[in-house]
Amino acid sequence: MHICEQGDEIDHGVNSASSISRDPNVVPANVDQNEKSKEINRACGMKDVRELARLSTTHGGFLNDALRFRVWPILLGVDICTNDNSHTSHGIQGGSDTDEHVKHKDEDQVMLDVNRSFVYYPASYHDIIQVLLLVLGPGYSAAAAPYISLLRIRDFMLPSLAPSLDHLQLLPAIIQCVDPKLCRHLSQTRPFFALASTLTLYAHDIQDYGVIARLFDFLLAHEPSVSIYLYAVIILSRDNELFEIEPDDPEMLHFTLSKLPKSLELESLISRTLQIFYEHPPELLPFGAWGKVARYSVLKTSRRPRNKGHGIPNLQTLAEGEKLLQWQAVDLRRAELRRQVAQHLWRYRRPVGSVALAILIGALSIWLQKQNQGGYTVPLSKLWNQMRTILRV
Repeated sequence: MHICEQGDEIDHGVNSASSISRDPNVVPANVDQNEKSKEINRACGMKDVRELARLSTTHGGFLNDALRFRVWPILLGVDICTNDNSHTSHGIQGGSDTDEHVKHKDEDQVMLDVNRSFVYYPASYHDIIQVLLLVLGPGYSAAAAPYISLLRIRDFMLPSLAPSLDHLQLLPAIIQCVDPKLCRHLSQTRPFFALASTLTLYAHDIQDYGVIARLFDFLLAHEPSVSIYLYAVIILSRDNELFEIEPDDPEMLHFTLSKLPKSLELESLISRTLQIFYEHPPELLPFGAWGKVARYSVLKTSRRPRNKGHGIPNLQTLAEGEKLLQWQAVDLRRAELRRQVAQHLWRYRRPVGSVALAILIGALSIWLQKQNQGGYTVPLSKLWNQMRTILRV
């Protein structure tokens, strides 16, 4: 399969099973649609990801779903030919008077296809699949799902929330850079309120299809950490509202922050997000926030070291994404083992002398290394009991 060249016909079918709140093909009056369409098509023909990223930040993003159908696969690294009519029905019906997505008729099948590839996926994962279905249709959304899963939201596909929570720790660091007073005001509120939005690229909380499609234009064109910066900017835009809530009322602050504003000034939010991202890149954030992100996190592996500040993701293959997922799983197991070791050491901290403790730590370190290399199958509890006998703890 290949990306069709400019001028190839695309079948934009209409499926009555789906309804949306706004026609995604309606472009703001101040946008020169014809000229911008030519720019987008030209960038698609050249597969110029940098130019597409620039266009994603201009007013209206990629304008309509006909163009998104060409652009999104390029941004994700998916190889799609758009002239196969059996797969190009977007399932879009504009002008509906409802404000919510209606479940696409092919959503269950796509989820089954995804389920064959992943042992675990988050509960709200179907929100992302819905957006892909509406733009790419059932056939190509199934092809795109592994790419967005492994290369954009991989940390959320693991059986532990720990990597996801590392993402959220960037929020107070970003806010501290821009508004230290607001950061202090929110210091008693842990940033778990942003989990649902960031986990689903905001598809869980935004019901207006035109808004979420426009937002996907921006997010898919940039590295995953930009999504965290966007949430920080949304928080910063609500400073007056948040200052009205007492700082010693973290429950109310959490409730308020977990609900996105009903009306989002998306274009200005996107502009400010990039400004803050350029001025305060992840590596320079305070509180050591970036250093706490795991080495195989999608936030770090998608970042281009030689192009820091541009926000354009480092495109990888599915095979690379799968390997990184495996390495992340190994690191998670190691972290859990270290936690168990720390608990045991703390429990027996008094009886064990310094020399014996050094021997114990050395033995456990070797065990951890061999266990993750497949060299040992001895349970930690058994090894610990053997060491207790030797040390007479």
